[in-house]
Amino acid sequence: MKREASGPRRSDSIQSYLRETRALGVVAVLALIAGAVSDALEPSFWDHHALLAGLTSSLIVVGLTVAVVNEATERRNRERWTVLAQYVMLQLVGSARLVWVAIAEVAGLIPPGSHDTVRMGNLVFPREAVGAGAKAVGDTPRLVAAVAQVLASTERRLRLRDAMIRLQGQYDDVLAAWAAVMLSSDMYAEIMDRHVEVADDVNRIANLLYVSGPDGDLPRSAQDANAAGAATDGQVDDEQLAEMLTAVAQLAERLDELTVEVATRIVPIDWWKGRPGHVPSRSADRQPSGPGSDG
Repeated sequence: MKREASGPRRSDSIQSYLRETRALGVVAVLALIAGAVSDALEPSFWDHHALLAGLTSSLIVVGLTVAVVNEATERRNRERWTVLAQYVMLQLVGSARLVWVAIAEVAGLIPPGSHDTVRMGNLVFPREAVGAGAKAVGDTPRLVAAVAQVLASTERRLRLRDAMIRLQGQYDDVLAAWAAVMLSSDMYAEIMDRHVEVADDVNRIANLLYVSGPDGDLPRSAQDANAAGAATDGQVDDEQLAEMLTAVAQLAERLDELTVEVATRIVPIDWWKGRPGHVPSRSADRQPSGPGSDG
């Protein structure tokens, strides 16, 4: 009997682990209140059930202790490196954005250079352009058709291949440089884990584009060819490759948006704009808040 492979553990939200911990604390508090109320209304019940009373009180104490310790530990880990964590997340945002933008640009869905980013301790980018690009990438039938046309053109196919190879190296460099730092917090670790999946997809697609390249274009190595074949259970035609590229572009775009949201919640953008050497805040009378302000 063939056993189905289970995927990596994933939460519905980056902060779902925090809700679970707090839910445990709420349950423990409610149990404590219920016990106090029942003791006031029916004091003889607990006197006649000493074992049950002892077990209940122990469970309440354990639940409250676990919730408090987990919350305190996670908050400390998040706040210890807030500025550094945001910097790393914005590096990841840049890597993810380059992936979906590169695919959309080669496919002709967005104009070249419209999604360039400038880094000043924070991202400054044209939100309207990013929103328009994200909308174009989210149109699955249109993106699949556009990518299929890219794969049918030798020149555009080579451009896409070279872009994927370049982005693969950049993504790997960011992940290798900051993985150890980001594993100190559950929230940061899950963000890192999701970016690892995108980087792996980019690596596989780069290998497939090399393996299925035009005549005379040799693969980078036999190892790359074998890895690409093993990851996709054999030969992949252009139709499947177009669907894979579409899925990766959409995944990278969603991860781009999610990581920006988390990063800007860690350290407000206005705090960066108030720093010397950075773009000053447009609201001169607004007092920027400092790092560690996330709840």
